[in-house]
Amino acid sequence: MAAVAESEALAALHRVFGYEAFRGEQEAVIEHVVAGGDAVVLMPTGGGKSLCYQIPALVRPGTGIVVSPLIALMQDQVDALRALGVRAGFMNSTQDFDERRVVEAEFLAGELDLLYLAPERLRLESTLDLLSRGKISVFAIDEAHCVSQWGHDFRPDYLALSLLGERWPDVPRIALTATATHATHQEITQRLNMPTARHFVASFDRPNIQYRIVPKADPKKQLLSLLREEHAGDAGIVYCLSRNSVEKTAEFLTRNGIEAVPYHAGLDAGTRAAHQSRFLREESLVVVATIAFGMGIDKPDVRFVAHLDLPKSVEGYYQETGRAGRDGLPSTAWMAYGLNDVIQQRKLIQSGEGDEAFRRRAAAHLDAMLALCETAQCRRGQLLAYFGQDPDPAGCGNCDTCLTPPETWDGTIAAQKVLSTVVRLQRERRQKFGAVQIVDILLGKRTGKVIQFDHDQLSVFGIGEELAEGEWRGVIRQLLAQGLLAVEGEYGTLVLTEASGSVLRREREVPLRKEPKKPVTSRSASASSSGRGAGKPKVAAAELPEELLPAFEALRAWRAEQAREQGVPAYVIFHDATLREIATAWPTSIAELGGISGVGEKKLATYGEGVLGVLASLEGPPGAPAGQADAGAPPVPRTAADQGGPDDWPEPPEGPEPDDWM
Repeated sequence: MAAVAESEALAALHRVFGYEAFRGEQEAVIEHVVAGGDAVVLMPTGGGKSLCYQIPALVRPGTGIVVSPLIALMQDQVDALRALGVRAGFMNSTQDFDERRVVEAEFLAGELDLLYLAPERLRLESTLDLLSRGKISVFAIDEAHCVSQWGHDFRPDYLALSLLGERWPDVPRIALTATATHATHQEITQRLNMPTARHFVASFDRPNIQYRIVPKADPKKQLLSLLREEHAGDAGIVYCLSRNSVEKTAEFLTRNGIEAVPYHAGLDAGTRAAHQSRFLREESLVVVATIAFGMGIDKPDVRFVAHLDLPKSVEGYYQETGRAGRDGLPSTAWMAYGLNDVIQQRKLIQSGEGDEAFRRRAAAHLDAMLALCETAQCRRGQLLAYFGQDPDPAGCGNCDTCLTPPETWDGTIAAQKVLSTVVRLQRERRQKFGAVQIVDILLGKRTGKVIQFDHDQLSVFGIGEELAEGEWRGVIRQLLAQGLLAVEGEYGTLVLTEASGSVLRREREVPLRKEPKKPVTSRSASASSSGRGAGKPKVAAAELPEELLPAFEALRAWRAEQAREQGVPAYVIFHDATLREIATAWPTSIAELGGISGVGEKKLATYGEGVLGVLASLEGPPGAPAGQADAGAPPVPRTAADQGGPDDWPEPPEGPEPDDWM
């Protein structure tokens, strides 16, 4: 039985999706679900999660029910499946009565392979009654981390999904997510009532993404430099904390020649939908957004994700950065991070809603995020360790700390000076101040506020002239990250922690990291070799020999025209990776084109002649007469893909002993 199911699954993979082999855990997951077993699947974005339920839905009798929170994307998901020849439909609040009635009839008649529903729809007895009258092959609960009340994307309607197993005990269920710690993993299993489910945890590593965190100076200008120098003409996402910052950043980029649109909950639904649709369909648009944007975005050619503000958790950061490079091609995860980020997030936790347990959990999430930002070790290794995966002890070789290893220095004396300033203000003046005043006192600046409060009379006034203002801010930032300082109150004043005393008593050393002199550049090797810049071919083509670029660009132009005619995103026609392989293999027949990874039967029938016509109009592959394929080109391995889818610090100088200023 298992062998038969495996054979059917492989056949569906080849026939529908155009791939010859499964990738990673996909085969084991699919075999288990096809056989009727429940599964909990943790697999990174771009790792092929959707195939884990789409294949079982095609192999098992009946219709696969996909529970997804992504109402705004259901139409695009269904369009992508229909382009593959899959009979797919959806039911949500965007449809009128007649549209829903047609879908209901198709489901009852067994004419759908997959039906997408929002979780809130399963609260309706009418929906449950409809499902009970049809044949269901599998229940897929996508974005399953939404069931976690401690998670970053909690959706209350997910809590009711345990009823699926109660009402349809013989239908296999598969819960999938790209982002879950061990605790969230357990919570998914418990709240969805899947005690006997088999658990599949794939590697969280996305080796094609380069992680970079740079010191925040002027973040919008830093972002502009990144886009101009490394990502000209690329599609990408920029995340900001506030709606106001989103609007200003989008306007700034547009004013400086980069097409960008805002996306946040304060925009009307029509504007949000229009901007999301443009992002999916255009190849070089930048979306500046709050975290309200991105879940379920299957656009494979997002070449960068940038953060101008500190994310609240490693889970959120990982999920957001994972929206880059779904096609496996080189991409950048870039973040500008500074002292104000730490203070702001600490204030938000203290002033936010929720009980003490919630605040402790939020603080723990933030501490983990700060540890990632401040690490002098491999960032990818830190990420993998957070999710319980053993990192490579040699480092990844594709993050800023591996490419430009930061130095560390003994910052104990600097830390003592900061902490002593906080102590003097509290004990001698009964006052609390923020980082700006602390730094001004250390630097001996007689500002208006320093003179107003006689802070120039403190014994610590001017004891920190060995460091510059930005360097002192970095010291304070790292002390906050290490828990040696805390933020208090509405104005973000600095106070000591229980751990501060051990530093002041010289019982604890404080290692601090030096920032690199120059920010590392993304894909510097490929950029220099390809001469990539404004108006140059995108990264998808950068690895192609120069003589093949005309074919790749001609295929892209043909694809863009097809997408415009059909009103669908270009990647629904073919991914860039598929076009690259076509340009490399240069097929001259339908049979040869059918051997290209990502070309299934439906796409071969729909687009085969058009692709061959594009190639026939060109001079032919290099080294062969016009119109002939390069028989010596090595085959490209075919695997399943997701369908659906950064001033040196001076050493502390010799100066007055601590007893002189403590």
